[in-house]
Amino acid sequence: MTKTKVIWSCQECGHSQAKWSGQCPTCESWNSIEEELEVKKLSTRFQTNPEMKKAIRLADVKVDEKTRTLSNIKAFDRLLGQGLVVGSLILLGGDPGIGKSTLLMQVMASYVDSGCKVLYICGEESIEQISIRAKRLSISAENLLLLGETNIEAIKAQIESIKPQIVIIDSIQVVYKNDVPSLPGSVTQIREAATEMMYIAKNLGISIFLIGHVTKSGEIAGPRILEHLVDTVLYFEGDRQHHYRILRVVKNRFGPCDEIGIFQMKSTGLKEVENPSEVFLDERKKEVEGSAIIPTVEGSCPILVEAQALVTSLAYSTPARKSSGINTNRLALLLAVLEKRLGYSLMRSDIFVSLAGGIHIREPALDLGLLMAIASSYRERPLNFSQVFLGEIGLSGDIRRVSNIEKRLKEAVRMGFKEAIIPKRNMKDLSKEIINSIQIHPIEFVDDAISHCFRD
Repeated sequence: MTKTKVIWSCQECGHSQAKWSGQCPTCESWNSIEEELEVKKLSTRFQTNPEMKKAIRLADVKVDEKTRTLSNIKAFDRLLGQGLVVGSLILLGGDPGIGKSTLLMQVMASYVDSGCKVLYICGEESIEQISIRAKRLSISAENLLLLGETNIEAIKAQIESIKPQIVIIDSIQVVYKNDVPSLPGSVTQIREAATEMMYIAKNLGISIFLIGHVTKSGEIAGPRILEHLVDTVLYFEGDRQHHYRILRVVKNRFGPCDEIGIFQMKSTGLKEVENPSEVFLDERKKEVEGSAIIPTVEGSCPILVEAQALVTSLAYSTPARKSSGINTNRLALLLAVLEKRLGYSLMRSDIFVSLAGGIHIREPALDLGLLMAIASSYRERPLNFSQVFLGEIGLSGDIRRVSNIEKRLKEAVRMGFKEAIIPKRNMKDLSKEIINSIQIHPIEFVDDAISHCFRD
């Protein structure tokens, strides 16, 4: 029996309700709620024979150590948890043109070289377009099969016939089911298509990659259940005007989360960046005000980034506050601390803050470095070229401890820095080796850092 009813679904976040409204109450996007038919049907995939499966004791479960497949791309394997798990469902999201298809094409070529059979479902592009990209990347693998299809039933039939080890769906927003009375890309179609792919992956032991679009807010389009269904969620970040791309893990059932891999876009494809700190500091100039170096940690990877700030005289009646790579609300907090605790008059100034290289960092350990870069530009005095800054700033102007302090400072020492301005509370976390390797200056309040770096 099939039962249908009319619902109104947000095409941005997947929220559904009984009536139409101009603004989604969940994601607050305007004019995103559209009419759909909700289908309630007991599918045969949910009907199981109770005698087919039995409960097993945890001690009796045997785990095959060979269930992971390596792509020989170190950063990609590390993000997946040291290899691709058989039967896993992986979602890859990113802005249009950021390089999602290029990345997966290169990864699949490595899997084919390892002896895997790969099926690439071309939903948005024709087979000829995919072939042109493969030639540009110098990929000519015999076991990389292309299929131009968007019907889920036809895709299932081809998978059962070809029996590949890995399948790519490019993209999940164009795949549809005939018995679902909604347009491809709607919330209902995406949810049903992703559920079908999940059962194929688990029942047949096939690893499936789903490429997904992102909304204007940077989230993967479609219902939130799409991210709940998959085993791993990867976001491909970066600015198309920059050469560097960041692949970030936000969910992983088979490995750590919050790991990142950095790639450089070239004419021949994406190349892994093995030393990110050196890349981001390569164009740094000496004796330039408004520049500060901050050791950050993304997952297990320590990276040195350059924070740049520009404080100029007010151009219009309202001061401009622009940032790139950091949270705008965090910038407002730092400016308030500078005005209230240090007496800086910033209301008559336009302020621009950026992280060099197009990287986006969200951790609070950036605070002290960003504040010192702003102070350097405001006072028109450059900071010491061999200094690094670490610390979270509270509303009272106190410097709070950060995590992974030893890992951050080891990366700074490796890159040749001589002095580190860190929170005083982090001193007990340091070993004698790191204390002897770099000059440590512990501080408790922001005015201590200002007086140390700008001695009159």
